[in-house]
Amino acid sequence: MNILMVLTSHDQLGDTGNKTGFWLEEFASPYYTFLDAGANITLATPKGGQAPLDPNSDTEDAQTEYTERYKDDPDAQQALANTVKLGTVKADDYDAVFYPGGHGPLWDLAESDDSAELIAEFDRQQKDIGLVCHAPAVLRKVRNINGDLWVKGRKLTGFSNSEEEGVGLTNVVPFLLEDELKRLGAEYEKGEDWESYVVEESNLITGQNPASSQGVAQIIVNHLS
Repeated sequence: MNILMVLTSHDQLGDTGNKTGFWLEEFASPYYTFLDAGANITLATPKGGQAPLDPNSDTEDAQTEYTERYKDDPDAQQALANTVKLGTVKADDYDAVFYPGGHGPLWDLAESDDSAELIAEFDRQQKDIGLVCHAPAVLRKVRNINGDLWVKGRKLTGFSNSEEEGVGLTNVVPFLLEDELKRLGAEYEKGEDWESYVVEESNLITGQNPASSQGVAQIIVNHLS
């Protein structure tokens, strides 16, 4: 089983002067879920090289068994420091793709033609597409074979307006994900704030927040097993 994980290269939180990037739990939990299932994992970012970690996801109160495992895993750390360029990867080489969230994707992956084309190709090949938290933002530019918005009419979830308000970034992010997905015509669903909530529709599997990341990954593993 070959799985592609696509992370952000963006590390600036708007005009705040603070750092952002990918959310550690949303990487670590799926990464080890895939690894423990015997998967070969490739990490990609728009720029290649080091994927930026959101420092807020590495605080003491954000730690889980998976983030602790990552801290003791030089192989995983090395993989994150040497991601391949997103534009060089092909859907043909993988059985599924997974996008961790964090705020970074709102700025780069949401605007990436490489990402949009890759997702469209995974869909044409009927391969699983997993997205968690802010990562469903990457669906903004994806088009189907007729040129229509791919996300329109699809059931999915993602980081909610109330969760964004809870972290105090409503007026910092370039757009509110819940509002944007609804604007694009998606059938957006959500559960309780910060609780695991996963929506599965055909080969699209989405999770609302960090707590949902393992659930999304496990569904992909189950499909591939």
